[in-house]
Amino acid sequence: MSANGHGSVPKAGMQHFLLLIALIAVFSFGIYQFVIPRVVQSAVITLFKPHDEKDMASFKEVQPMLHAVVTDKFQGSVPSGTGLKPFIKTDYIFDFGSELRSEKNDGYSKGAGEWVVKANGEGGLGESAIILEPVLGFTVLSMVLGFAVAIFVTFFMPGTIGYMAQKVEREIHHTKAKIRLQTGFSDEIVDLLTMPDDELANLEAHQVRSAFKFVWDRTAQEDEDTARTHGRRLVRYEEVFTNDVNLVEFRMEVLYIRIQEFFSDFVVKEMEDTTKGLQWSRNRLKFLNGLRLYMAHHFTEKYSNNVTGLAYFGAAILIVIIGIRGLKFIPATKPSLILAAISLEGSLLALLAFGLVYTEEEERMDKLMKKMEDANKNQLETMKDVAEDMHSVSDALVGETSELIKKKVEAAIAEALSSDDNVKRVVSDKVAEKIVIAMQNAFPSRPPNQ
Repeated sequence: MSANGHGSVPKAGMQHFLLLIALIAVFSFGIYQFVIPRVVQSAVITLFKPHDEKDMASFKEVQPMLHAVVTDKFQGSVPSGTGLKPFIKTDYIFDFGSELRSEKNDGYSKGAGEWVVKANGEGGLGESAIILEPVLGFTVLSMVLGFAVAIFVTFFMPGTIGYMAQKVEREIHHTKAKIRLQTGFSDEIVDLLTMPDDELANLEAHQVRSAFKFVWDRTAQEDEDTARTHGRRLVRYEEVFTNDVNLVEFRMEVLYIRIQEFFSDFVVKEMEDTTKGLQWSRNRLKFLNGLRLYMAHHFTEKYSNNVTGLAYFGAAILIVIIGIRGLKFIPATKPSLILAAISLEGSLLALLAFGLVYTEEEERMDKLMKKMEDANKNQLETMKDVAEDMHSVSDALVGETSELIKKKVEAAIAEALSSDDNVKRVVSDKVAEKIVIAMQNAFPSRPPNQ
């Protein structure tokens, strides 16, 4: 199934999920193993390196991932496995390596899976060394970054194996289906309304004339008679759609505006984003177009509440951990758990902000009021026309035809009185009614017990 919107697009299969999980694992491990240590080391050294000129002159890279203020015995490198105590001073130590250190041999101690940051000088971290546990403090951040990179990579893969490629292709199909349901246009018309500009520009006017004419008629706000009644001139389709018309400009400046006024801004936005999604399907380098289609018309509509809930959940975890730190259950020299909570909450807030960027704005209140005003105005004009028609009918009944009605009534009365049978029947009915009333008055009925 191509990304043109016809047919059905299957859901993501097992191959999509397995490949995505494999990519997340590979990128997360790579970021944790190679990127995070170097980034953290660069940031820490930049912030807490010695301010004293003498110490700064002796601040060297002793071993890979280990910087310290060296002594005179340092000759340019210290072989791995050699004790560091004779070669370094213990005032400034930035050790992000994986070697085990001991106080006896190296002048400071740390585990194989720990990092040590120590800066005793001015603007430093105090006398105690900061112990960082990367497994606890940076695993969450590595997984988040690995997930983001894996998602990015799958945009450039074929839809048969790429997770996000399949999602965007499916969303192109779904958005076209929504446009058809909202407007009632056929598949061919929707294809023309969402076709990329370069493809539409290659078509001839006669190829789209009837389809665009249907859209023009479908989005008409009033007919010619109504426009003439209100003193307006109705613009005809043939006046604006000529043989030399620019099809791209006509679609953008005429049809889109009419669709926006007749339906809503959201329908036009769906058409524009679907066009961008089709551009991505033809050129994967335009992945931002595909990302916008998926985020604006699927992710933010379906998962916005989930992301907001997760952000609050992360904030709750962060508050609890900071509270525990305030009770001194987490030492100030071992902030790895706090770093993990900050990474989690920061990632969730970043996802929330990213979703808000692609969330469609609500229609402005002034535009809604204008549409309501126009609708009420049309209703008032219709009611005015009906009132005028009723008034004309009333004038006809009361004014011009009053004499005719009077003659008809007089003729009916004269016809009834001209018949002897009718007169005798009326008189006999009245006489019988009078006799019955007189007998009732003369012989009133007695109660049943008397």
